[in-house]
Amino acid sequence: MAREIVLDTETTGFDPKTGDRLVELAALEIESFVPTGRSFHVYIDPCRDMPAEAQRVHGLSADFLRGKPKFHHPDVVEGFLEFIGDAPLIAHNAAFDRGFINWELENIRREPIPEPRWIDTLALAKQRFPGMHNSLDALCKRFKVSLSEREKHGALIDAKLLAAVYLELKGGRERRLELSSAAMINAVSVATKNEYGVRPRPLAPRSTEEERTLHAAFIRGVVKSEDLWGKFGL
Repeated sequence: MAREIVLDTETTGFDPKTGDRLVELAALEIESFVPTGRSFHVYIDPCRDMPAEAQRVHGLSADFLRGKPKFHHPDVVEGFLEFIGDAPLIAHNAAFDRGFINWELENIRREPIPEPRWIDTLALAKQRFPGMHNSLDALCKRFKVSLSEREKHGALIDAKLLAAVYLELKGGRERRLELSSAAMINAVSVATKNEYGVRPRPLAPRSTEEERTLHAAFIRGVVKSEDLWGKFGL
């Protein structure tokens, strides 16, 4: 099964080159578009103040972040790199998250994550819904993904929402139907093979001999097709 990582970040601003920093990093593992339940989540001390505009978005204050591990701490950088492995990374407006993560990696002389590994759900949404609002919130409303758990933006909750949106962008309901069809085919296969054996106490017939004779005549004379149910003695 295909392993992918859905991730999101929160920051002090918009550009690491002007002094903005990561303050929260979250990643969720999915396999074949289904969350596995495995995740990575850390708060990061940015070693700087928190602009009021940024705090209004994610609710993280400088006081709350002070004393949290810095990006170069093994719990952060090593834990993150080990968790993502070599899987593709899915982010909404991926250039933003990639810019911050790669700046932090390069700042501690680690290899940046190359652009081809990133899947941008904003670009996918623009292809599917050209000319429409394609923010994460707008997509959640469009796909009827509940926003009830979210009071403010947060990397972990937004990664969960993005995982649901990504499923919809990749086929969503159609994929669920494919899974349902596969389950139905498997059930029919089991039934026709009689893998569960004969009932120890067979059910009594619900039809009379006369009704069964009339039904057989109808199949032969009117339907004129293979008597599927006859294989089961019905």
